[in-house]
Amino acid sequence: MQSVRKLGIAAIAGLVMAAVPTVGMAFDSDHKEEWKKINILFVPWSQSSNAFFEAVVNGAKDAAEQQGVNIDIQFGEEDQKHQLGILETGIANKVSGIAVNIADDNAYIDVLCGAMKQGIPVVTFNIDDSRHGAPDSTCRMAFMGQNFIAAGYVLGKRMIAEHGLKKGDMVFTPVEAAQATYAVERHAGVQKALAEIGASSEILGVGNDHAQALNLMTQYLLGHPDTAAVIGLGQTPTSQAVQAIKDAGLKIPAGGFDVSKDILEDIKNGELTATVDQQPYSQGYYAVTQLALNLKYGLYPSEMDTGGTGLIDKTNYQFAEKYAGPVR
Repeated sequence: MQSVRKLGIAAIAGLVMAAVPTVGMAFDSDHKEEWKKINILFVPWSQSSNAFFEAVVNGAKDAAEQQGVNIDIQFGEEDQKHQLGILETGIANKVSGIAVNIADDNAYIDVLCGAMKQGIPVVTFNIDDSRHGAPDSTCRMAFMGQNFIAAGYVLGKRMIAEHGLKKGDMVFTPVEAAQATYAVERHAGVQKALAEIGASSEILGVGNDHAQALNLMTQYLLGHPDTAAVIGLGQTPTSQAVQAIKDAGLKIPAGGFDVSKDILEDIKNGELTATVDQQPYSQGYYAVTQLALNLKYGLYPSEMDTGGTGLIDKTNYQFAEKYAGPVR
């Protein structure tokens, strides 16, 4: 009797399991041909040679494949006219959705608000309008990226605490493009921390080319030997900070933003204090995923603070080391 009872329960459980629909995969599979008609335009503002965006693009490609949609990746090459041309052409060709960096608060208002009015959903990733969706800002549904001011503040506080930065100190804060929104916000966060102790900072645009950045940073340090520390505001200057300090004959601390194999090696060797991890793969992955979900099912994209305010340092760099480049 007991075995029969067990068999009955097992049979009922089997029927219940069989009755549970595999909604996600089955539904998408049934609409595979429909989803193939979705075309997402993915536009990083940066130069296509910028190694940082490898992880961003990998995330976007993986998301497109998983969602069964098409993706067209075109780099703005840090040229507003070029990027605007890409967006205008995409809108004229009736793309299904747009994922884009906004490196300037005012340059993309007309084109992206025009796209939204035509029913083309827009999300931003990596860099957002600094007004973050306010009524007078660039039209977009949601942003997938880091809060640069908060992250910069955390990094600044770490450098102060670990290296005894003090009132009157000057900190060098090199960045790829000094006027870009990300640079302005990161600098504001670092400077907020420095201002609390009466220290100051100086920003300098050094570009994405590593050799050029190293030269410009070294020349700055040679001309400013009293510099108390270097805080790189982007991957390129952070990756060159340790060598620039050596070439200038100085012995000062360095920290910065973003991840690369060189940056992690400097952290491992104790030559770089810490770097901010904004997890770029997530930015590309969720930008495309959320656009696809909106276009398929009308689900509204969510704001995402990728990476939070986490720092990578000598205590935890191993977690990022394995996937530096393709993912981190």
